[in-house]
Amino acid sequence: MTMQPRDLIGYGHTPPKANWPGGARVAVSFVLNYEEGGERTPLLGDSESETYLTEIQGPGGPGRDLLTESIYEFGGRVGVWRILDAFEEYQQPLTVFAVGKAIELNPAPVTAAAAAGHEVCSHGYRWIDYHEMDEATELDHLHRCIKLITDATGERPYGWYTGRFSYNTRRLAAEEGGFLYDSDDYSDELPYWTRVGEKNHLVVPYTLDANDARFATPNGFRTADEFSTYLIDTFETLYREGATTPKIMNVGLHCRIVGRPGRIDGLRRFLDHIAGREDVWVTRRVDIARHWIAEHPPQ
Repeated sequence: MTMQPRDLIGYGHTPPKANWPGGARVAVSFVLNYEEGGERTPLLGDSESETYLTEIQGPGGPGRDLLTESIYEFGGRVGVWRILDAFEEYQQPLTVFAVGKAIELNPAPVTAAAAAGHEVCSHGYRWIDYHEMDEATELDHLHRCIKLITDATGERPYGWYTGRFSYNTRRLAAEEGGFLYDSDDYSDELPYWTRVGEKNHLVVPYTLDANDARFATPNGFRTADEFSTYLIDTFETLYREGATTPKIMNVGLHCRIVGRPGRIDGLRRFLDHIAGREDVWVTRRVDIARHWIAEHPPQ
């Protein structure tokens, strides 16, 4: 009934020295969620339209919700390009959590991201809740997503993140054999090893707080300034602590959310804030995983 036993202790008060490249105090990992077209819709056989992470609050109903569909469409038509342009301007790398169906319907953003040197990580075949999905269907979705990313970028994905995962997700990703890590976890600020069956498996935790998804929650961000302030405060705390215990700062982004013109400057202000700062490693998640595998192999 459980994906893994609970661990409420982790590294405790003595986390390992991360040894980030160049002696960096903090590793900053930007993640862009590319989900548009993979969300729930009766067009794809779902009973209702998506209600999660949109501009419209409240429960949806049966049938197609054309307004919500158009909000998601904005992400693929406009938002994703605004965000990729910002990262090109600042010459910073990111990881794209790419949903397979979104690639199937609009591969150009993922192809462009890979060509720019960004990492493309598997984000499931659909942007749906996998909790109750049968294992055979989930495995089929896993392989579909791998193939779509490989076809679009010329390289298989090395990371996995479902988001709304099942009890089987981590095991299926580990058994596939080609992934270096998964990020279906919010429990730490450093990577850690876990056992999946007879295998050692690396987890690179993600975040839901330093995340533009909070623009779409009742108690979340309302302005670009609130978003940038939260990111800057998070960074400064980790930078200060990083003098002795370097960690990861995750930043979660969504095409249809921070890709809006009234929000993008919150991201840009944070990029300005960290530009030129010494001892900061802005990097892709696959590079964090490779570093951890080399510096902190499983014991």
